[in-house]
Amino acid sequence: MMQRTLFDLFAASAERHPGAIAVEFPGQRITYAGLRDLVEHRAEVLTRGRRPRRVGLLLARGLDAYVCYLAALRVGAAVVPLSPNVPSDRSEAAARAASVDLLLVDDPNGVRAVERPADPASAAGAGDGSLAYVMFTSGSTGAPKGVPIPHRAVVAHIDYVRRRYDLAAGCRLSHSFDLTFDLSLFDLFAAWGSGATLVVPSRSEAMNPVAYVNARSITHWFSVPSVIGTTRALHSLPPGCMPGLSYSLFCGERLFWRDAAAWREAAPNSVVENVYGPTELTLSCAAYRVPADPTGWPDTPNDTVPIGTVYPHLESVVVDGELCVRGAQRFPGYLDPRDDRGSFLTVRGGAVAPYDGDGPLTDEHWYRTGDRVVEQDGQLVHLGRLDDQVKVRGYRVEPGEVETALRQHELVDEAAVIVAGSGSDAHLHAFYTGDEVAEIELMQFASRRLPWYMIPHHFTRVASLPHGPNGKLDRAGLRLASDPT
Repeated sequence: MMQRTLFDLFAASAERHPGAIAVEFPGQRITYAGLRDLVEHRAEVLTRGRRPRRVGLLLARGLDAYVCYLAALRVGAAVVPLSPNVPSDRSEAAARAASVDLLLVDDPNGVRAVERPADPASAAGAGDGSLAYVMFTSGSTGAPKGVPIPHRAVVAHIDYVRRRYDLAAGCRLSHSFDLTFDLSLFDLFAAWGSGATLVVPSRSEAMNPVAYVNARSITHWFSVPSVIGTTRALHSLPPGCMPGLSYSLFCGERLFWRDAAAWREAAPNSVVENVYGPTELTLSCAAYRVPADPTGWPDTPNDTVPIGTVYPHLESVVVDGELCVRGAQRFPGYLDPRDDRGSFLTVRGGAVAPYDGDGPLTDEHWYRTGDRVVEQDGQLVHLGRLDDQVKVRGYRVEPGEVETALRQHELVDEAAVIVAGSGSDAHLHAFYTGDEVAEIELMQFASRRLPWYMIPHHFTRVASLPHGPNGKLDRAGLRLASDPT
């Protein structure tokens, strides 16, 4: 049996609903038949020379990017989304790590294709069409980690969420995620795999969720939870203001009960869900549906909405408080096999053995999420991380990667980074030793090396960084030092 691909999902919708609107911009609508024609033309252009295996998309979010995304899938290539808004050196490093052999970039005359040397592939499934895309997440060693996702994993996810959220022709999905954020795959293919419409906001609409939902008749909302806090802070989320929403999904950060309650009141006819999942488990792997009656809301230890239960087509186990998952949505291993060490484990007869890199990774291995959970009334509650990884606006940030970049400044000796604030107020605070450097200079220095969400908002010079009795950096002590109270 031939494996189904993301393009197959789109093509089936184009066949069934050719006249339906596939993507809608302010003032412009493209039907499935029209989008299919654009994709077929672009695919023909892509294969005039050497057929690409990995296509990098260094494109602003918009029609050209969507057409190129689908066209790359059409010719059997894996897509590597890259952002025009991050330093070029970072994009080049990601393209090189992913063995991108064709790079598509914005050009005044449209999209320009740049062929690259066909380096040996750095992951399984390089040329056989099995990979759908490669995403890059922050790495603790100072370099981003490449996460290859096969078609079988993302198709399994889309098949499940289509049923879970009653997705079909006529539904209208929000589009809040950048293409370099893996959750954007839900925006695109939960829509295009269902004959639904992807509704692309204008810049002003992106800043005003309520106006966007109402003016564009959104039925399915998906974003990071911090959007709620930001909207509440602007006094723009009154009760009953979004009556047309059917489903409201939040993922990428902790969802607090106060925010869930505010959104539930604002969208009284909407199902509200807290969705959970790391990039390595393909978009999301667990969810909790908030009961309509607030009297049924559980009292969690950290006032967060539970992450719920793991999807029925996946397996999970909690080992020493850490959630571990395997199944159809688990990725096959990082682009750099060295990153696999310690990221997986086997569990047999009660014995736990971490994967040390010896031997092949198999379907029997469990992926270690690094997330601490506890079960409460049959639902998983997220308690935090086992390591130093943090989330900022839904993006994974390894403090070590930011610290590595800051230490490259000639006047900085050591650096340590923490998250200060929470929810929509969460931001990075950097502490450093060495000579005094103007905060704006450090911010500009970081912006030339890191994407926007990894640039600290504050920089504090200290005589020395605090360490505990075992010599480990005392991040808790830094958090106390960053608290203005």
